[in-house]
Amino acid sequence: MKGIIALIAIVALGFGAYYFTHTSPQTSATTGTTASTTQQAGSQATTTEVKTETVIGTSVQGRPITAYHYGTGDKEVVFIGDIHGGYTWNTALLGYKTVEYFKNNPTAIPKNVKVTVIPVLNPDGLNKVVGTTTANFSQADVASGQAAQIAGRFNGNTVDLNRNFDCLWQAKATWQGRTVSGGTGAFSEPESQAIKSYIETQKPIAVVAWYASAGGVYTSSCGSATSPETLALTNLYAKAAGYTSNTTYTADPLPGDMTNWLAKIGIPAISVMLKTHTDMEWGANQAGIDAVLARYAK
Repeated sequence: MKGIIALIAIVALGFGAYYFTHTSPQTSATTGTTASTTQQAGSQATTTEVKTETVIGTSVQGRPITAYHYGTGDKEVVFIGDIHGGYTWNTALLGYKTVEYFKNNPTAIPKNVKVTVIPVLNPDGLNKVVGTTTANFSQADVASGQAAQIAGRFNGNTVDLNRNFDCLWQAKATWQGRTVSGGTGAFSEPESQAIKSYIETQKPIAVVAWYASAGGVYTSSCGSATSPETLALTNLYAKAAGYTSNTTYTADPLPGDMTNWLAKIGIPAISVMLKTHTDMEWGANQAGIDAVLARYAK
């Protein structure tokens, strides 16, 4: 009997040894694979490419609307140029000059801020007047004659894009005594749709839009009082740039205005009107840009 018990004990010990030596390495290998996978996932998460240029949409005629991004902070400030195409070609040059400024001076952007610049919102209108939509043009390329430049104000559907946003929108509006189209509905145009999509997705902390020409900075609102932040931005930019600060724009009614739509959805936005249609007034606007960014550096 003792011999049988001893035999059973030996068999049991042998089986246990076999189990341990054949299963432990397999378990260890599985754990190692899991760790490796976790490490890979972590590596991918920390090496995500930061894009400096994105196409946020296309125009009626298929031209890209490009946004340039600088900085990696969680507060995004958006600068938008040339909503009126060839009629305000100097605001396109201002937009491209701003892109160049941030590219060459990354320290101008506070660490907690991201800057997005959209130099040309109406590429079809700009192309109509200067023959391109890139930064490679000068005043010498601008089509002569007021009629040609006025025609370049509108997009490929002859819609005034700054009458196509959802704030008091109307199908017909006026500009300098002319009847202009606001589109078939708010956001009927691909250019305004592109901005709408970007803004609603990114939710920037502030937007600055460049126009011409009145030599002033204007607040935004849509049927309600101007927000304190919008008023502060208006006064800040105007003081830095040497422009006048204004709470109303009386030259034309503005149904469907872009910055007023931004106010409607709760985003502080200002309209910066350059003094002329021929100068981007870089020194003044650089000071305004720097002042806005310094406000959000806190």
